[in-house]
Parts: sequence; C-alpha cells; structure tokens
Amino acid sequence: MKIKLFDKKLLQIFYSFLCVISVITSILLIFLEINTRHKTIIGLVILSFLVMLYIGIWFYYNTLKSISLKINNSEVEVKLGDIFSDNAELKAIAFNEYFDTLVDDIIIAKSSLNGIFIEKFYHNRVEELDEIILADTHMSEMIVDKNIDRSMGKKFKYKLGTICVINNYLITAFSRFDDKNRAYLEINDYINCLLNFWNEVDKVYAGKTVAIPVFGSGITRFKGYENISEQELLELIIWTFKVSRIKFTYPSKAKIVVYPNKRKKINFLALKDLGN
Repeated sequence: MKIKLFDKKLLQIFYSFLCVISVITSILLIFLEINTRHKTIIGLVILSFLVMLYIGIWFYYNTLKSISLKINNSEVEVKLGDIFSDNAELKAIAFNEYFDTLVDDIIIAKSSLNGIFIEKFYHNRVEELDEIILADTHMSEMIVDKNIDRSMGKKFKYKLGTICVINNYLITAFSRFDDKNRAYLEINDYINCLLNFWNEVDKVYAGKTVAIPVFGSGITRFKGYENISEQELLELIIWTFKVSRIKFTYPSKAKIVVYPNKRKKINFLALKDLGN
C-alpha cells in the first residue's frame, strides 16, 4: 500500500468523520437513558465501527483511480488510463526538441508514446507528418538553433514546450537530445518547458478538454535528479499549471493521464493539497 496506515492526511480525513460522529452521538446521549451494561456494549460497537471506518478510508485512498482538483477556477483531473483511448478533445504527446519522426528504437523507441503515435497514425507515411510540422508557421517562429553536425534525425531545434497541433493531438517538444540520441532534461528545463507548454495550450485549446501524460516519466534522464519519481513529476505538472494561471472554463478541463502500470507509484491522496 502506497499510503501508510497512519498517514497524516489520512488521519485528518478520519478526524473530520470522527467530529461528525461525536456530535451525533453526544446529541443522542442527551435524550437517551442507557444503563451501564448497555453503555459498554454500545461503546465497543462504536469503537469497532470507527476502526472499520478508518481501515475503509485507508483502503479507499489506496485503491483510488482518479481525483479532481480545483485550481484557479479550473478543474484538473488526475486519472489512470491510456491517453490514446481517452475522450479528451485534445491530447498531448511528447516529442524531442527536434520533433524527430524516425521510429527505429534509436532516435525514437517504438514503445514510447511518440513512437506509438507515429506508428498508429502515420505508419508508412511519416513524410506527411514532417510536412505538417514544416508547414506550421508558428513552428518556424519557435526554432532556436540548427544542429548541422547531427548525423541522424532532423537538424532544427525547437524551444522546449513548443506545440504543433495535428488533428486532435498536441505534439510537444519536451526533451533535449544529446549526441548519442538520449533524451535528457535538467530540472529547470523541465519546469520552464511546462510553463511554456501551458502558455502554448492557452493559445490553442479553444474551450476544449486537454489530456496530457506524465511528461518525463519514460526514458527521459534528469541530470542531477536521477531518482526523481513519477509522483514528483506529477506534482510539478500540477504546480506549473497553477502558476501559469491558465483557466479552463466549464465544461472543459485539464486531464493528467497516468499509465495504469504506474499506479503503485502515485499517491492520489497527497495531490489533494495541491488544489485550491
């Protein structure tokens, strides 16, 4: 169980239940006359009920599959699921800073989200995807460098957080690439990338619900933060959403979709404090 039995937040929730139960019990005792023998039995029944209630709350939050947070008058839902099958109108997929499209398990791994995206929607017609990216006038404004020495993949490097809208997908520059084609980020890159990403989303979401994965939870290496957890990445995503001041008006919302095999690494209860 990822939430400890005597977790501080869990105790706070239990205390709120306990206060209500205590008030109701006190009121009943004012009007009811109970002999000593029955008081002992009732006391044991209430104690057993409270123990079962606490265990039930503990079990509930350990098996939770989603949670909704209110942030800046916007709804942010964190849920387990598959981003490709989610019903959000826009879905973000992380690419590297070059917007590479070569799925060869060197530049892009077939098992990665962008590898799955390319194979799923542009199998045997990657040139069409490349043309869409090149034809986007906004993309040309976000070029920050050209790496002419790069032997594989594309040459133009884009600002992290840059979005290219393709149908109902937001493909996003979300990791740097070293000379060995390994994805990496420094933690300040990650935060700045997220802030730029939310700013870009604010321009294109047009009242639609946007779903994103837990960016960086795959093969991305974090320099200086090698042991950063999915929970910490998730909390950073929510924190940058909060400070970006982007607002999703009802019924649209932001979704953060956590792949089911990461379930044991995510503490939904700990996310409650990140809401307003």
